[in-house]
Amino acid sequence: MADVHELQLALHLPDSLPAPELDLLRWHLGEAGGDAEAEGGVAGGSDRHDEAYEYPLLASRGPAWKIDGVLVGELHLGSRGWALSARQEVHPDEFDDLGRLVRWLGARTTTVGVLGHLRFYETDVPDLLVARDGSVHRAGLRLDGLAESPTDVFAHGWI
Repeated sequence: MADVHELQLALHLPDSLPAPELDLLRWHLGEAGGDAEAEGGVAGGSDRHDEAYEYPLLASRGPAWKIDGVLVGELHLGSRGWALSARQEVHPDEFDDLGRLVRWLGARTTTVGVLGHLRFYETDVPDLLVARDGSVHRAGLRLDGLAESPTDVFAHGWI
């Protein structure tokens, strides 16, 4: 049995993000030019300033091992600032570092509302990650039932 979870993130960051913070984020994405030593190798504003990350947390690419689909991590500058999307398989042993990174992103994001989710690979319903007032909250969902057909999900028959 695996303890694999799916982490998905989709958010925007300001285009004014300081270069050392941008370097740290690029390092987490496994991009050339990223710097693990930026900001001392930690996410500024965390409650554990003295601990560096051991390895990039959003750098896996290619076919996923347990959750199906593809692992990705992209950062692009657009008209609304830096757009970040990531989908990764993560283990509970990584939750402390992932929590630091997600809190760091939440303190900087311009996204309001859902910025991602965390889901155990054997469950159908994820916990949402919601950005509000400079912090990230985890919202548990419940399943009341399943839609019987695509038209139940996409109203007005546009499918």
